Amino acid sequence: MDSTTILTCAVTGNLTRPEQTPHLPVTPAQIATACLEAAEAGAAAVHIHVRDPQTGRPSMALELYAEVVQTLRRESPELIINLTTGPGGRYVPSDDEPRVAGPGTTLLAPERRVEHIAALQPDICSLDLNTMNSGDEVVMNTPKNVRRMARIIREAGAVPELECFDTGDLVLAKTLIDDGTLQGPGLYTFVMGVRYAMPFSPAAVAHARSLIDAKAQWSAFAIGRHAFPAVAQAWLLGGNVRIGLEDTIHLSKGELATSNAALVAKARRIVEDLGGRLATPAEARRRWGLRPTNAPLALPVSAAALA
Repeated sequence: MDSTTILTCAVTGNLTRPEQTPHLPVTPAQIATACLEAAEAGAAAVHIHVRDPQTGRPSMALELYAEVVQTLRRESPELIINLTTGPGGRYVPSDDEPRVAGPGTTLLAPERRVEHIAALQPDICSLDLNTMNSGDEVVMNTPKNVRRMARIIREAGAVPELECFDTGDLVLAKTLIDDGTLQGPGLYTFVMGVRYAMPFSPAAVAHARSLIDAKAQWSAFAIGRHAFPAVAQAWLLGGNVRIGLEDTIHLSKGELATSNAALVAKARRIVEDLGGRLATPAEARRRWGLRPTNAPLALPVSAAALA
C-alpha cells in the first residue's frame, strides 16, 4: 500500500441543491473559498462544478469557471484543479414522442462540453464513461462522443479522470486505452451509491479494482450515508478517497456539514486513524504524473478575454 492517500474534495457538484443546505457554495468566490479551505484541511485536489450565482442552478459558463480557476492558481498554485465535464450529457425523452427531447434535456455536442477544458487547461478533468438511467432520466456518453471529448482533453494537456459508474464503464475504459484514445494505465474514480449505478459495498469496490490495470491510480467514493464508509473502504483496498458537499451534505446522521473543510477534516481523521497519511498537493502531482505548477499553459486565458 502506498504511504500516502490523495484526497479530492468535490465542493458543490451538479445535483446538491441550495435548499438542501445553506452551506453549499454557489458563487465563484464561494466555490474558490471552499476549495482553499478544503486544501487547508487536507485536500490535495478539488473537483469543481460551477453554478449560476443568481439561481444557484448548475452552469457551464466559461467565465464562471475562469474566475474560480484563476483565483486558485493565484492563491494556491500547487492545489490540483479538476474540472467537471459531466454537464451536457443528460437526455429526457418526451412523453408522447421519446425520440424528441423533453424538458430537462441538457444534451450537447461533445465539443461544447469541454470548451472550458480547452480554454483553461486544468490539471485534471473528469471524463464520464457512463450511459445509464439516472432517476427518470438518461445520461448518455457514447464511445464516439467520449473519443471526441478525449481528443480535446489531450490537446489541452489535462489528464482525464475516468469516472466509472458501473463495470461496463471499466470495460469501455480498457478498450479506449488499448486503442490509444486514452493513455494507460489510467486514472480512475469509481462512483458508487448513485441510483441505478454500482451500489456501494466492500465487494463492489474490490470487484471494480480487479477490472483495471494493477498499475492504474484509482479512487472510490459513495454518496449520502455511504460517503464516509467509502473513505475507509477505499483506503483499506489501497485507493485514494473523495469527499465533499457534492457527495454528502451530512457530517453525521442528522448533522449538516457546515463546510467542505469539515467533511475533509473528518475524512482525514478516518485515514489517519487507520494508519494512513494524506498526500500533499506536490506529492499527489508526482503520483498522478501531472505537469509541474511552473509549466506554461499552451493558451493562457485572462478574465478580460472571457468577459
